[in-house]
Amino acid sequence: MSSSARLNSLAARDVASVFHPYTDQIAHAENGPVIIAQGNGVRVLDDAGKSYIDVVAGLWCASLGFSNERLVEAAAKQMRALPFYHAFASKSHEPMIELSEMLLARAPVPMSKVFFANSGSEANDSAIKMIWYYNNARGLHEKKKIIGRIKGYHGITLASASLTGLPYNHKSFDLPLPGFLHTMTPHFYHGALPGESEEEFATRCADELEKLILAEGPETVAALFAEPIMGAGGVIIPPVGYFPKVKAVLDKYDVLLVADEVICGFGRTGQYWGSQTMDVQPDILTCAKALSAAYLPISAVMVNDRVFGPIAEETHKLGTFGHGFTYSGHPVAAAVAVETLKIYDETNILDHIAEVGPYLQSELRRRFTDHPLVGEVRGTGLIAALELVENKTTHQNFDAGRKVGARTAKHLEGFGIIGRPLPGDGLAFSPPLIITKPELDEVLDGVEKALAAITVDLRAEGFSASA
Repeated sequence: MSSSARLNSLAARDVASVFHPYTDQIAHAENGPVIIAQGNGVRVLDDAGKSYIDVVAGLWCASLGFSNERLVEAAAKQMRALPFYHAFASKSHEPMIELSEMLLARAPVPMSKVFFANSGSEANDSAIKMIWYYNNARGLHEKKKIIGRIKGYHGITLASASLTGLPYNHKSFDLPLPGFLHTMTPHFYHGALPGESEEEFATRCADELEKLILAEGPETVAALFAEPIMGAGGVIIPPVGYFPKVKAVLDKYDVLLVADEVICGFGRTGQYWGSQTMDVQPDILTCAKALSAAYLPISAVMVNDRVFGPIAEETHKLGTFGHGFTYSGHPVAAAVAVETLKIYDETNILDHIAEVGPYLQSELRRRFTDHPLVGEVRGTGLIAALELVENKTTHQNFDAGRKVGARTAKHLEGFGIIGRPLPGDGLAFSPPLIITKPELDEVLDGVEKALAAITVDLRAEGFSASA
């Protein structure tokens, strides 16, 4: 390639002009981007024509893959009919109404109303504001503190990032803001005491939550946000009995439970909602990502009657609910979401997940449980993770500076699989829900090769596996 061609390449233009999210900007300037040019099924192609299976469905979101013509046509049809209208001041349109009805009909517990936003972050931020508004409406003006969990992920707005429990979302951003608290991670593999059963560990998690509420003052604590299965924090499965024990504590102190279903919703865990898989009984539910199969940005907040009633009364008193987005319930995004939910129903997506999900889980365990670098294999349905450790006996992770997870994901990319490294050197699996067993075999074969490659690298650096 000539010098002028290199200077005018997409990669050079990207480095010159784009500020990338979740990216080391200096390393990016040195190494450049991977430019994705096309998608087909569970695969994407880069600008050089190399094909990859995207085993994390983009960002846990492209549930129907990258080439669903029904969604393209749904967007085009709605664009021609009504390309935009808002939902402010009692304005409405059919796609938003239909989508609201469909979500309420599919909710894991009875819900009353649906509020729309554009991302999971905005949905969780909106839920926080609703909770504050709700308690003000009840005259409980001190009841405003919000609890998240260490390693939980709820977004990147000022409020939702404060709720998130990951250091890189806080450092140098001056977060978390006051009034946001964090309780322990329900990760049995790392958190259990010697001899402690899963149920005993779940009880201890609930007890720690209760101690936090009591220490802060129950009159000041408003809600707990929880992913049914933690996603970006490591694909962490809660221990047996965890959520019923937590809900009992919350009910005792009049604290709301918000289920963050941004990753878990719409079949990812094997049931329609992660709340059903993990026995969560939320007062508020947030969802996004697979709501539109990621074809257009849209998210939703569902609230039950307990929450909506006082909010509605307060809006009547004040004359409005002073919150919303220009694109709340955007008609094109809503139409695509409606079509997405219809596709899930008509293709019996849960039946397909019931076939391929257990296959993914069993094959991950069969192939990798005894691998010298793999400490834990965890997951359910079509969400899973391998955790890479320096010592399998003590569960000791590698030093973060060695970037073992990121390096493994880079090897995986070389074998035609786009993966996702996680905190603590995890490797995530969250493929499009339409993935087949032969495609999963390609993924698993690539993982075997990537683990072999990182093992060679580590041995060259003096690593010796501890069984």
